[in-house]
Amino acid sequence: MQLSFVVPAYNEETYLPACLESILDQIQRLPPDEVEIVVVNNASTDRTREVALRYPGVQVVDEPRKGLTHARQAGFAASSGHLIANVDADSRLTPGWVDQVLNTFAAEPRLVALSGPFIYYDLTPTQHITVQLFYVAAFLVYALNRYVLRAGSMVQGGNFVLRHHALQQIGGFNLDIAFYGEDTDIARRLNRIGKVKFTFDLRMFSSARRLKKEGMATIAARYTINYLWTTFRHRPFTDHYIDIREPAVADHEI
Repeated sequence: MQLSFVVPAYNEETYLPACLESILDQIQRLPPDEVEIVVVNNASTDRTREVALRYPGVQVVDEPRKGLTHARQAGFAASSGHLIANVDADSRLTPGWVDQVLNTFAAEPRLVALSGPFIYYDLTPTQHITVQLFYVAAFLVYALNRYVLRAGSMVQGGNFVLRHHALQQIGGFNLDIAFYGEDTDIARRLNRIGKVKFTFDLRMFSSARRLKKEGMATIAARYTINYLWTTFRHRPFTDHYIDIREPAVADHEI
């Protein structure tokens, strides 16, 4: 098996179809035994499981422990591909995404992780510019950490691909991290054993629903402080997160 897609899904019956269809559209040319799609039904209370099973060839794994890292780890455990593509249920592949992933890993044997930014398909042009400026600043911090301080690297949660053996070597995902910092933790630990690459060439369409719900400035601040905290102190700054799939009062502390 060459490539496994892992799609964590908690109450994602609305967004999941577009995500799966974007993946299926790009893997049609690949031999069936070279690619798989694993949807992790992460304690959903809606029809997420039923929606996933509508698509031929999609494997559904039930993970009753609610939480992003639990879902990613369950998907990893069920996957057999040499490459594990982590794609969130509210995201969609950009044209040529699969080809770029396969070609990049084939050309770079030392590469253990590949990632890129989101393109939010439901923002205004002005909001897009703000997001792009944030990514430029984030890239500068990433370059400083990777090439100067050598303290870690960066991947974008929901748009990153890992070599199976590398993720296994570092012990999988950190289940002590609930939400913020899970991708930074993976990048930091993988950076010790191989090359972790973040490139603007590997873009992914995604929903901006969290940005809209919590505010762009708030999200930028939260991600920045948790990125720095996880990089240098090996744990996120905060365990609090708002579940955007439930009423705003559902504020969790893990």
